[in-house]
This record gives sequence, structure tokens and C-alpha cells, in this order.
Amino acid sequence: MKQNLFSFSFSLLNHKNLLLHFHYKTSSHSLCLITTMSLGYAEKLSFIEDVGNVGMTEHFDSSHVLREKIERLAIMIKKSKHLVVFTGAGISTSCGIPDFRGPKGIWTLQREGKALPEASLPFHRAMPSLTHMALVELEKNGILKFVISQNVDGLHLRSGIPREKLAELHGNSFMETCPSCGAEYFRDFEVETIGLKETSRRCSDEKCGTRLKDTVLDWEDALPPKEMDPAEKHCKQADIVLCLGTSLQITPACNLPLKALRGGGKVVIVNLQVITGVMEYLNLKIPPFIRIDLFQIIVVHALSIDKRYVNWTLQVASAHAQKASLPFIKSVEVSFLDKEDYKAAILDKQPFRLKRRTAYNKAFEMVLKLNFGDGCGCSSLEIDVPIDFMTSTDCFNFDKDIIFQKLRDKAVVESKCGQNAVIERKTILTPKSDVTTYAIVTNVVHYSNAVPDSLTNGDLKKRKESTTGTGSSKKRSKVSKGKSISKKS
Repeated sequence: MKQNLFSFSFSLLNHKNLLLHFHYKTSSHSLCLITTMSLGYAEKLSFIEDVGNVGMTEHFDSSHVLREKIERLAIMIKKSKHLVVFTGAGISTSCGIPDFRGPKGIWTLQREGKALPEASLPFHRAMPSLTHMALVELEKNGILKFVISQNVDGLHLRSGIPREKLAELHGNSFMETCPSCGAEYFRDFEVETIGLKETSRRCSDEKCGTRLKDTVLDWEDALPPKEMDPAEKHCKQADIVLCLGTSLQITPACNLPLKALRGGGKVVIVNLQVITGVMEYLNLKIPPFIRIDLFQIIVVHALSIDKRYVNWTLQVASAHAQKASLPFIKSVEVSFLDKEDYKAAILDKQPFRLKRRTAYNKAFEMVLKLNFGDGCGCSSLEIDVPIDFMTSTDCFNFDKDIIFQKLRDKAVVESKCGQNAVIERKTILTPKSDVTTYAIVTNVVHYSNAVPDSLTNGDLKKRKESTTGTGSSKKRSKVSKGKSISKKS
């Protein structure tokens, strides 16, 4: 990746196809701060002296000017045939993830010698912003055709943008890929490396088994054709490229929107959020975000030599990869419903394992209380686990997408999390194990479609009612000096 200060000349600013440039200050309603991502990612990058312009000044339009621009943008989006959205770190700041070059960006604070804020939530629990979810709704309605992101936070994919309609140019901190068969693995934990290096896990395809690699680029890594090629294709087809939350400094990514201009398309640059007004104008409701996490309950068992007892081990484990941690579970409390006095246990260190020896002919029932970590919408969940070593386990594999949709629908209706379902049960012969995979709703976030009073005064709604009716080097590298018109990174 290259850093290159991207600037429009005065003639380009007045080009007929570069219609709108928004400057707007929104109210501060950020979620709890999550600095572990930005700081951790910045520390993992190879050192370079010049990280580009930082501490960029924010410029703001008056509410009257902004209302007019929102109306014009909404009309453009409604009429568009091929809308492409190009995003940067600015759309994730309201998720609690600091940017790098903004007034309170990681690199800005470091250059000023100021202390970085303390993180109150882990990176893996970051949730999509209102803007992320608005893009999901635009895609579901057939308006948004493709998303190009410079972010590595994985929030577009987690929000529900289909993978085939998303190019993550600089990678994804939660994604591993198989260099042999091309399989992708979207994790619930942050992958430990960057720079397209090998990780500690292997491809789960029995015919493959190749060691996986991370997907996040370092400074001198070339942008992968798998991401860059469709991004270029869609920009060339676009009649509108909407740039959200980006300072347009990183090349060659920042050159992509210009490809729309060459084909007669339009480029709109939005530094801060105006999406609420646009969605209001289009009569589209911003959907809630429902997070579903997976975990497994594994019981490994073996008969004693005299066949009177069973030595068994309970494990509450990740459904993503062997030996991976469960980042959203803090501890597991194990109790028994059997009349006999089986000893309860508290598992507060990963891996969550409990070893016991019980009579072979004795069935019993365990109760597992899963205590969730910071960032989850519910504090705990209890699951009953019946155990009978004398009977065989019923194996099945339900359609995961159907189960997920049922859980989402139920969570929206009940407006709370904790809904869960079994999606798979299988038996492994060596060592003999019963494995049950669960899906659980761990977060439900609703977003308001209400437009701030300062932007409406009734004008936007009235107007809506009256007008509606029927190439270069593909590496990331350091910055060259210049002047930029985009003030938020």
C-alpha cells in the first residue's frame, strides 16, 4: 500500500461530475472506546518515519447548505443504476474504533506526544455503525452494487454486506485464507499476524490442510488482485462513487473513484455522517444489527478397563478453529441436576475443560452457565446438557443460514439477545467424542432513523414529499507532500 496525499485541483473541484463535498459535524454518540485495534494494527505495521498528514482540520457546512446537499445526494442515489461506496476509517469512529489521522487519531496523538485513551471494550466486540447498517439496507434494496473498503476492522462483512459484493483492499483482521485452495475463514478473534504471514492454523478441508495466512497488508505489500480487480471493475461501471470517512491518502486505493469520472460517473465525498438524512429521504429504515456467535460443547469419553466407569472430559470450545480461544466467554459454571452429589465446578481459564469419572450405566444432566465477556449484550446463558453414555448420539447438520435467520427474527421481535439454537451434532471416533455446535445471539443494536432537528426544521420531509413520486503501482507506501481537500481520515 502506498500513502500519497490525494488532492483535487480547483478545476477538478468544479468538475461537473464532482458534485458534492460534505462537511458536517454530528453529535457525539460514540460507543465505548476500542483502541486495541488501531494501536495494535499500527504497532504491527513495519516502521516508517512519515505516515502522512495527521491532525487534519474538520470543516463544517451550515445546516442549510447541508440539507440541500443531503437532498441532492438522496435524489442522485435514487436515480443511480450502479452505486459504489468507497469507505475509510471515518465510518468506524462511532463504533469506538479511532482513526489514524483525524484530530484524535492514533498517529495524531502519537505525533503530538499525547497519551492514547484507554480501551474499554475489546476490538473483537466492535459493532457496526449506523452507516454500516444503512449500506446493508441499500444493498438489500438493490441500490448499492458494491462496497470498497480500506478498513481492516471486518465490520462491513460482520454487518451483512455479502462477501461477493465487498472488496477489502487492505485485508481483514479477522480473516484467514488458504493460499492453496482459496478458502476463507472469518473468525470471531483477531488474527495474530499481519503482512500475509502464516498463522498457527490450517485449512479445514481434509483434502488440503495447507497452513493458513493472514490477509492484512503491511506497507510494502501489493494489493491482492482478488480484491483490486473487482473494485476497479465496479468503479468503471459506477454512475456514482460515494466516498465515506476517508482522507483519500492511500494509493492506489484512492485512485479508484476517479475511474468512475472517466466513464461519465459522479464522485461524492462525505467526510462525516449524513446517511440518516439520506435514508429518511429514501424512505428506507436502517436495520438493527444482530450478532450471532458460535461455540461448541465437546464431551470426550472412554470406558475404564473393567467397563464399569467412563472417564470423560467436557470442553466448551471455539467453533472456528481447534485450540482457538473463545473471546466472548469469560467463564463457565458447571452444575448437575442429578440427585447424586456430583461436585460443581467453575472454569475460569481457557481452555474451559472439566475432567470427571462417572458410572457407565448412569445417565445424568449437566447445567452449563456461560458467563459472557465485555461487549456482549447479555451477561450469561444457561444450557442443559444431558449425558447418557449407553445410548448413541443423534447426528445432524441443520442449514446454518436458516437457523441464523430464525434467531435474528426472534431477536428483533423480542428486542434482546440470548436466543440460541443447536446447528450441528456429530460424533468423532478417535478420540471418541460427541460435538454439539451452538449459535447464540450476543448483541442486538437498534439504530434511529430520526434526522437531527438542526438538519430538518421540517424542510427535508416537505421537499421529499414534493419531489418524490412515481493502474498505477499496487502497493501501499509512504506519503508525498501536498495539499488535500479531504479533512477526515
